[in-house]
Amino acid sequence: MTAISIRSATETDIDTLLEFEKGVIQAERPFDGTLKSGEIHYYDLPELIKSPKAEVAIAVAGSEIVGSGYAKIIPAKPYQKFQEYAYLGFMYVKPAFRGQGVNQSIINRLIQWSRKNGMTEIRLDVYSENIAAQKAYSKIGFKPNMLEMRLDAL
Repeated sequence: MTAISIRSATETDIDTLLEFEKGVIQAERPFDGTLKSGEIHYYDLPELIKSPKAEVAIAVAGSEIVGSGYAKIIPAKPYQKFQEYAYLGFMYVKPAFRGQGVNQSIINRLIQWSRKNGMTEIRLDVYSENIAAQKAYSKIGFKPNMLEMRLDAL
């Protein structure tokens, strides 16, 4: 097994990160019937990489980028007891590297970055039917907070 290191993404990593975004969307399509067909994008990766309010972390094995994730500081609702929180997203690990703690290493890096930036609240979204992801996030210490429900009103 190759040693995995975690570093901040740079603009030179964009092509690989765009492929990872396709992987995230492909994995999530079965859970979300509201996604448009064809090519879509979730993230403005160049903006996230440049933003002082975000950290895009990547996992590297040798010279190969094998995983990604981001933390982004966003404003809280006026009724919440914190003013800002870190939102985690873009969690992706290449299939050959899954089950080796790569995602956990990325999340730990993002948690450290969030704390360093004064965040006391860290959140992420996971589809209710994505039990594997829920278990992985629970292992790290995340707890369910709220389930969004929807109605297709055709």
